[in-house]
Amino acid sequence: MDLKSVIRIIPDFPKPGISFKDITTLLKNAEAFQYAVKELADRCRHLNVELVACPEARGFALGAPLAYELGAGVILMRKPGKLPGEVLQSKYQLEYGEDALEAHKDAVKEGQRVLLVDDLLATGGTVAAAEKLVKQLGGKVVGAAFIIELTDLKGREKLGKYDIISLIQYDI
Repeated sequence: MDLKSVIRIIPDFPKPGISFKDITTLLKNAEAFQYAVKELADRCRHLNVELVACPEARGFALGAPLAYELGAGVILMRKPGKLPGEVLQSKYQLEYGEDALEAHKDAVKEGQRVLLVDDLLATGGTVAAAEKLVKQLGGKVVGAAFIIELTDLKGREKLGKYDIISLIQYDI
């Protein structure tokens, strides 16, 4: 299936010069969404994943069904102040400042095999923060999976040495 054909490109969003890849058009297309989840699952099965860690918010939409397909649990990584229990936090840099992800302190058991999942790999800041958080929690990151990768931004270079899977690649 040609997933690029179901992804809407929005020029000059969120600012001039940026070409936004909108996956909401893929998510609402049942056939494309099922294909993307099953394709990622097939490419990740060999990792023997126990947990799927997904950052807020589009990561949730992809991470939960992927975890289901893999027979794994889900860790929700939220923006600060959104989780009710004790949390650990990992900060990361944005073009315009700083942000952070949080997860419950008991989200991962020592040594559990964790797959990082988000909709898009760009500069790698968000997923690098997720990786750091999984390690703080005692987990072992065994891979990262994305629908889209913006190859020119070299996000892979910020990540550890594990399998990095993306279904679609774009230059910027």
